[in-house]
Amino acid sequence: MTDSPQTNAPNLSPYVLITPARDEARFIESTLRSVIAQTVRPLKWAIVSDGSTDGTDEIVSRYAAENPWIELVRMPERRERHFAGKALAVRAGVERMLGIPYEVIASLDADMSFEPDYFAYLLGKLLLDPGLGVVGTPYRDDTAEIYDYRFVSPDHVSGACQVFRRGCFEEIGGYALSKGGAIDSIATLTARSKGWKTQTFTGKVARHQRVIGTAENDPLKSRFILGKRDWMIGNSALWQICRGLYQMTKRPYVLRGAAILAGYLWAACSGVERAVPRELRAFRRKEQMERLWHFLRRSPSSSRRDQQARTSGVVG
Repeated sequence: MTDSPQTNAPNLSPYVLITPARDEARFIESTLRSVIAQTVRPLKWAIVSDGSTDGTDEIVSRYAAENPWIELVRMPERRERHFAGKALAVRAGVERMLGIPYEVIASLDADMSFEPDYFAYLLGKLLLDPGLGVVGTPYRDDTAEIYDYRFVSPDHVSGACQVFRRGCFEEIGGYALSKGGAIDSIATLTARSKGWKTQTFTGKVARHQRVIGTAENDPLKSRFILGKRDWMIGNSALWQICRGLYQMTKRPYVLRGAAILAGYLWAACSGVERAVPRELRAFRRKEQMERLWHFLRRSPSSSRRDQQARTSGVVG
């Protein structure tokens, strides 16, 4: 039997993990191995099988038998795959944490892998700044791409792994039950609107085992859906045009950005229901305009210096 979780390093906050998993048998073993190898392991890890039928439960059960701090939580099988399912799975995982003295709670996708000091690194960032409510890192997937932080604000934290201070998580009410997605963006947006800071730290990079957003869709369709979600959470039209133009410079050239713009335009013209209230959409547009103005005011040389600093871990 594997040892129980190590005592957290001095001053690092005790944490728990929740992983929603739906038919992740191809990838979840890498995630299991990564978490078990952590220098600072969670007090508890609830892996919530959201109606899996592909052997995911059997893999998790095997590891849980040797690691009593891992618990498999089974949810009823459902036909439809949607992001509200992830939110419900996280809520089911939170219920398993009653009575555990954690200060940090993280939502981790079931197809991630990372270095042994990954969570110690993020816990250290929370220790240094009490105002941080949500932290994370960039990731790479099969495209080998990583966000260019000259264009993507570091206050966006990928939903692949979001690490919340417990007070922040409880104040925002956890993840929104949005079937259309964007629940990670809604979480960080809501946190900032309530005065918390959210930040991606570039000193570590996780590995995403599949191209994000393609669990059931081809890459172009996933970009169309991404544009639709951008509309749902209130992206400004000017910001979206700039986003689409920038994405056109990525493979597949032109089509990638065009798909994002098409999804946004389709949602706007079709009257797709917004996922966040009016005041939160206004808050998002204000943030975007401030970032766009800040980017346009920076010189090319300062942008290069900032990017080099972020890449080396000096900034962020």
